[in-house]
Amino acid sequence: MFDGTQRRIVSMWFPRLASDRARRRQPVDGPFALIQRQGSADRIYCLTTEAEDHGLHRGMAATDARAFCRSLLTRPADPEADYRALHLLRRWATRYCPWVGIEGADGLVLDITGAAHLAGGEAAMLADMRQRLTGAGYALRLGLADTRGAAWALAHHGPVDGVPPIAPPGDALAALGRLPVAALRLEDRMTATLERLGLRSIGDLAGAARAPLNRRFGPDLLLRLDQALGQQPEQISPLVDPPHYATRMTLPEPIGLTSDVMAVLQRLLDRLCETMKRHETGARMLHLTLRRVDRDSQQIALRLAAPLRDPVRILPLFQRSVDEVDAGFGIDQMRLEAVQTDALPARQLGGETVADAARLDDLMTRIGTRIGLENIRRFLPADSHIPERGFISVAAAHSTASPKWSCHGQRPLHIFPPEPVTASGSEPPQRFRWRRMSLSLARATGPERIAPEWWAEHQDWHRGLRDYWRIETMQGRRLWMFHTPQNPGWFVHGEFP
Repeated sequence: MFDGTQRRIVSMWFPRLASDRARRRQPVDGPFALIQRQGSADRIYCLTTEAEDHGLHRGMAATDARAFCRSLLTRPADPEADYRALHLLRRWATRYCPWVGIEGADGLVLDITGAAHLAGGEAAMLADMRQRLTGAGYALRLGLADTRGAAWALAHHGPVDGVPPIAPPGDALAALGRLPVAALRLEDRMTATLERLGLRSIGDLAGAARAPLNRRFGPDLLLRLDQALGQQPEQISPLVDPPHYATRMTLPEPIGLTSDVMAVLQRLLDRLCETMKRHETGARMLHLTLRRVDRDSQQIALRLAAPLRDPVRILPLFQRSVDEVDAGFGIDQMRLEAVQTDALPARQLGGETVADAARLDDLMTRIGTRIGLENIRRFLPADSHIPERGFISVAAAHSTASPKWSCHGQRPLHIFPPEPVTASGSEPPQRFRWRRMSLSLARATGPERIAPEWWAEHQDWHRGLRDYWRIETMQGRRLWMFHTPQNPGWFVHGEFP
């Protein structure tokens, strides 16, 4: 309540939200339905009134629906798009009041306490809502009452046509008495049991003894009844729009010099970084849009190697791209947006480690603007004792260096697919040929036995066990060779520098 004003709640229900959204995007004539895979069959997810007139209903098998209505048009359902559409409608509904929440998958709830007079009264506000949304192609049911439960009941079970139902202030039972008990948002099994007992309406339920109802159905039934009648509170939790990290500047006179563009960009960066600092976030991708006086626009995309909100470090990274901009007859508007952000909590400044990491991130960003951040790779250790599988290559901008590289033995810097050599025996050969070179043994260190991973298949390890040796030759080559005892043979697997 606000200063003693009676609380007033509006419930918006979009009974055909999914099909209305789909038809708004791509209009169709005639019976139409959205299909969703449920179990092993395609079933109707949402449908239009034209399809219902042919005897179709939600949950009906798609094959049966097409048998009933040969002219039925169908499309795959997209619940994620419906969810986004509902959130867009929620943002639109804030034109009437600031307190707007989501009600299930197809409804909104608005706390219009103290705001109805701005639209000419409650009836005028509901009429405006209905006119605007039906004009936009959405089927809409409305209800207005003192409580969230009562407004939901009127929207879902009130009159379908005509003036939207409005419950008088302070007397919700007068408006809800004739509605079915299902209007209390009860489970289907509980509703069916109440109807078998003769309690078919909310008025019947309100006049019944409470103790027997509580013993048989538990506290949930009476809680829903009390919430609808205003005897128990029920909160509305409005959703907060996520922060939008964007700023722009319209210039009184067109500019074309690089120095002028960089000066305006610095002011935009100061604003944007201050906003990100308040939310403890950092930009990973920035878009700078430059609008020319001829209404043509150019966009500069800057991908950062790490989350960043320091304008002093970001500004020089734009220099190379700004130098290549064609200003034409001048630029009269600039817009800067952080299209991708990551959490960047406050941390202690200073220290060589932090400074070194910052310089490395800036270096990767500069190189990434030329060759792409995804092409800058780093090696990370992998959980495998197989030499060629003991590391992975990942994008450096989306990973952190690992200080723990564990290795049971010395490994060569250069590893390549095993190459056979002309040698025999289980001991390192005194003389052998490799890559058309005749080599002589100077010193051998080993062996180090490595077994294949039995839980994984490796085509290169079909020979089984390997005994690795570090071989130094008289000719100066330092090779990493192995012998396969099960299937005798010698191979070179790598070379030391």
